Amino acid sequence: MPNPKRRHSQQRSAKRRTHYKAETVTLSKDTTTGEIHVRHRAHVSEGKLFYKGKLVAEKAPLKAF
Repeated sequence: MPNPKRRHSQQRSAKRRTHYKAETVTLSKDTTTGEIHVRHRAHVSEGKLFYKGKLVAEKAPLKAF
């Protein structure tokens, strides 16, 4: 396998890494509960699981670690 003949400089690596940026998360307001949540994700409100403004589960699932 080919390997680089010389080490890449810090400036060259830094110039490449300048384009790696964290993106902001898009938030939405739920139509039924009025809660703010991450888009396209189910969210818990008052112990119930909601998705797209509809009740999905009466009891919220336990978080897995």
